[in-house]
Amino acid sequence: MTPPVKRRPSGQHHGDLRNALERAALELVAEKGPHGFSLNEASRRAGVSVAAPYKHFADREALLAALAVTGYREQREQFARAISALDDPADQLAAFAAAYVRFAAEKPALFDVTFYAGLDKARHPELAEAGDALLATLLPVAARITASESAAFDLLLRISSAAHGLAVFLRQGLFGVAADALEETAQRAARTARALIADAKSPAA
Repeated sequence: MTPPVKRRPSGQHHGDLRNALERAALELVAEKGPHGFSLNEASRRAGVSVAAPYKHFADREALLAALAVTGYREQREQFARAISALDDPADQLAAFAAAYVRFAAEKPALFDVTFYAGLDKARHPELAEAGDALLATLLPVAARITASESAAFDLLLRISSAAHGLAVFLRQGLFGVAADALEETAQRAARTARALIADAKSPAA
């Protein structure tokens, strides 16, 4: 007879511990920001002992790094979906800019962990790897518009920076709180991307 699976005192299977802690930490980020909680708070929120996280994470930063990797991965997946049905690179980059704004608005906790947690990439090389994978999805698109890889990177950086700023403004309420503010801001990001692409194509660029 197969013995019953032993449960942790909290009711969490041992194999679910990592996911439970990541979910709890993400909830706390949504409530308090990436710097506003402790590993002990995440443990209590997950319903496990304060010693339990150390089975998977050396400290709070390691837990946040795991969430940031998830943030990079989900962004890459969302951006890839946004551009997959399009053929023209300008249309693809405009769709990427709009998707950037939507991701920031729809998944603010992951967005904040990815960009505002202040994580040390030298200590967590998996962050650089995840960022490189995201870049590898988009850089070839920009390269179809520009004359060199460095120019492609510059164009992508300009579009990303513009989309990031618009996303932050949206979350701060600068574009209002109406139900259509998100879509209007996403389309504004797409138009800005097209203007930057036109500028990159101009002879003086």
